[in-house]
Amino acid sequence: MTLGSLGNSSSSVSATFLLSGIPGLERMHIWISIPLCFMYLVSILGNCTILFIIKTECSLHEPMYLFLSMLALIDLGLSLCTLPTVLGIFWVGAREISHDACFAQLFFIHCFSFLESSVLLSMAFDRFVAICHPLHYVSILTNTVIGRIGLVSLGRSVALIFPLPFMLKRFPYCGSPVLSHSYCLHQEVMKLACADMKANSIYGMFVIISTVGIDSLLILFSYALILRTVLSIASRAERFKALNTCVSHICAVLLFYTPMIDLSVIHRFGKQAPHLVQVVMGFMYLLFPPVMNPIVYSVKTKQIRDRVTHAFCY
Repeated sequence: MTLGSLGNSSSSVSATFLLSGIPGLERMHIWISIPLCFMYLVSILGNCTILFIIKTECSLHEPMYLFLSMLALIDLGLSLCTLPTVLGIFWVGAREISHDACFAQLFFIHCFSFLESSVLLSMAFDRFVAICHPLHYVSILTNTVIGRIGLVSLGRSVALIFPLPFMLKRFPYCGSPVLSHSYCLHQEVMKLACADMKANSIYGMFVIISTVGIDSLLILFSYALILRTVLSIASRAERFKALNTCVSHICAVLLFYTPMIDLSVIHRFGKQAPHLVQVVMGFMYLLFPPVMNPIVYSVKTKQIRDRVTHAFCY
């Protein structure tokens, strides 16, 4: 049995995985890399700009913007941990990735993803307190409380994702070592193992339910309470003003959860879906939130919009 052999029989064990670009469009990869590079550039510059503005503007050192800075850091991390393999494939066709590098990448991808879910829940709690209990907003969301929320969110994500690389590492991988995406995901690597992956599949479902599942339900519950409070406000103008403070967060929630849920459903239940659909949903899942979140918050948040306008126009 020859390690690393890609052309042998299906029983041969592979020492590396092969990442994929867009099937059928390999000759156009260099052209496809142009919009991908632009999206990565927008993501990195946009999130760095958000972080810089919040850090340098004292008036933005408030709970809402501190949570936004956490979101920007996470989006920056998501972009940076996928950028090397994605651009490596589309620029120079570098498809091979070692098992250890793949396991490390999927750890960071999933860790940042579930951490983003936690921060979006924290931001929903921030909007709930600001609208439903405005007189206690400052006393409830102190810097100490925000710091603890951040640490608990980080601890939960790391604790839940940490076992995955070790669970995957103990299995042999034989047959075709080709992954469906330009980066490593747990559900994709799991399919290539020559062993019973029932335990990994159950644990993966447990992680999703205990993070994305619970977080999304709590976000919906928070907005149900917010809507009830807003509808009790007599003034129509005040109702509109209160709801307008939630628009950016609602957009961020939809940008994050919609492609994540779609991709998860396709991987687990949509085996007959065209491979191109999986690839496109994969890029939407990892690229759209980091690209769009800075744009949404810059457009919808006056304080950030004014600072961005001032920085680039003067």
